[in-house]
Amino acid sequence: MLIRTPVFMFVCFLSFVATWHTSYSNGYADEPAELLAKYATVRLSAADLDLTPTERRVVSILIEAAKEMDAVFWKQACGDRDELLASIKDVRLRQFAEINYGPWDRLDNNRPFVDGVGEKPTGARFYPHDLTVKEFQSYVKNHPARASSLRDLYTVVRRGKNGELQAIPYHLAYPDETSRAASLLEKAAATTEDAEFAKYLRARAAALRTDKYQASDMVWMDMKQNRIDVVIGPIETYEDRLFGRKAAHECYVLVKDMTWNKRLERYAEMLPELQKGLPVPAEYKKEKPGAKADLYAYDVVYYAGDCNAGSKTIAINLPNDEEVQLKKGSRRLQLKNAMRAKFDRILLPIGNVLISEEQRKHLQFHAFFGNTMFHEVAHGLGVKYTIDGKRTVRESLRDVYSALEEGKADILGLYMLTKLSEQGELKEGELMDYYVTFLAGIFRSVRFGASSAHGRANMIRFNFFKEKGAFRRGTDGLYRVEFDAMQTAMTELSRRILVLQGNGDYRAASQFVEEMGFVGPGLQADLERVSARGVPVDVVFDQ
Repeated sequence: MLIRTPVFMFVCFLSFVATWHTSYSNGYADEPAELLAKYATVRLSAADLDLTPTERRVVSILIEAAKEMDAVFWKQACGDRDELLASIKDVRLRQFAEINYGPWDRLDNNRPFVDGVGEKPTGARFYPHDLTVKEFQSYVKNHPARASSLRDLYTVVRRGKNGELQAIPYHLAYPDETSRAASLLEKAAATTEDAEFAKYLRARAAALRTDKYQASDMVWMDMKQNRIDVVIGPIETYEDRLFGRKAAHECYVLVKDMTWNKRLERYAEMLPELQKGLPVPAEYKKEKPGAKADLYAYDVVYYAGDCNAGSKTIAINLPNDEEVQLKKGSRRLQLKNAMRAKFDRILLPIGNVLISEEQRKHLQFHAFFGNTMFHEVAHGLGVKYTIDGKRTVRESLRDVYSALEEGKADILGLYMLTKLSEQGELKEGELMDYYVTFLAGIFRSVRFGASSAHGRANMIRFNFFKEKGAFRRGTDGLYRVEFDAMQTAMTELSRRILVLQGNGDYRAASQFVEEMGFVGPGLQADLERVSARGVPVDVVFDQ
């Protein structure tokens, strides 16, 4: 099996393991202590949550299942975790490698921080290290019977003895971890007193054993009253920067906040009208998302795998399956405790450095929560298939899909908040709170770097807003939102991205991302001011 042999390790590790040593890379500017300072440590625990003894047992079992997803993701992102960590003698650098799931700094465009490892493979460990886009496309064209399995979300691509490309399903590529995780989900199903949740856990266990996830996604969407939740399996495709199509393993163990959920219920019914009101011609909004969208607030008690690597997710929009979305809608999960930590430890300090003094009063947690929530809502809007109906947007836009999709979600979220405000439906705070907090949020997310889809999406938005005069930077180096120009830029950028997605024009989309997705010298200097103040880039969880 691939996971049982040294072949699985990334090739650069095999070539350079002897050169790895105890210190940081000589070519890397930062000391290990400075690298770790990019993260603020935040404690995650279920101890303060009002859980029954049975619920606590279920949570404990789910955390054990999450650890199996962690093990799989290490293999997908890097290779042999234990061998890598054992080669790094500096305890701080080893800790930094654990945060990054490998020897590449995810908050610095995957820059290597260990000597000799080379650049991170664009396709991570989902493909042979030497596979090019041209070779893959040529092989698929000449072997159409293998095309579906090679492109599948849930396979790794390897070379056979004669160099041919082979697709290996995840449950066969990672048999031990997926089997143990499935057994733990079944144990949790037998432990919980929630029959609806038990049904989902059993369905998800079956999915881990077969790589057929759609049925469990349907069951998950039907589940409404559960207090405990778990998102587990191969889900997001950010790690695959070659094609953006291979899903990486991860897990969130969650506890639903029943009080906050009542505050979110009224927004769900507005989504069909918000889809109709998008600022594009009818063909770019012709799809009808599931009539009922779920907006829930949670406290996270455990992160593992892809979602725990580098920058941490604070909200989720699932499932990603376009068919499930159209039939059942989607669920937006707001991770309240993680969101609060990022607001207090990162966004507010950034605002105090870069936002004009008279507008800092608009930096509010309710606005950060709202911007984040409607970002997730916006993932379900627009189109999932190109307007010619031939392909999904994801397939058409390949490696630039994630950056554009995250950009769409950000800007449409702000657009929807603006429309709700105009309708008198925005009950908390004033619209300017959302705009100023949104601008500060751009500075926060740009710091994730170009290797992050979220980071690049924010670079695009910053440059577009700058071009349209949505903000003004004073001679004092402080930014202020220009309200009317912000609205105009917001509408224009929403239209631009929705049309690019609907057309499925890879060349046009790539050109737009390339032209707008960069950090200019002025912005870089301002970000360095933030770093000089000791503001962390993200959080790392003590869990």
